Amino acid sequence: MEKWGADLYGDPCGGCGFDWSLTPREAIGIVEGLPARCRELLKGRTGHERHRDLAWNPAAYVSHVTDNLRNWAERLAGARLSGAVDVPGYDPDLIAQARHYNEIAPAAALWSLERAAVAWSESVTAALDDGVVLRHATRGAQRAEDVAVNNAHDAYHHAWDIERILGHAQN
Repeated sequence: MEKWGADLYGDPCGGCGFDWSLTPREAIGIVEGLPARCRELLKGRTGHERHRDLAWNPAAYVSHVTDNLRNWAERLAGARLSGAVDVPGYDPDLIAQARHYNEIAPAAALWSLERAAVAWSESVTAALDDGVVLRHATRGAQRAEDVAVNNAHDAYHHAWDIERILGHAQN
């Protein structure tokens, strides 16, 4: 079984400080607030700044979070709407390569994130209400609650990465 969540990142997360004890509804709030947070972080910036320790620029991190939210929203919707609960893993680096994340226009990345966050919030809320449980190929059972918190961590952690790139982060 693949280590994931707090087992992989620590509690709190050793990088971004994310507290895994939040409720699924609080996790939804983090994701719903992410577009405004990213827009504020990128205000007056190019979105193509770099950090020596990170492969992606801010626009790339926004694009990754967007794709992750879309992916999980779709998986939860598939389970809820058609009973398709078996889900595979995926390689975010291959998606980044295929989509050329570092070349995406930051304004377009932010536009896409706004839409993905709304769709994700709607899908997660419905999946929570319906008690959806996915069967992940390498993580095992993933309740809608687990997906909500894991996805909130991904969003929170990568906003922290953007802060690091732009010189705002504490760590």
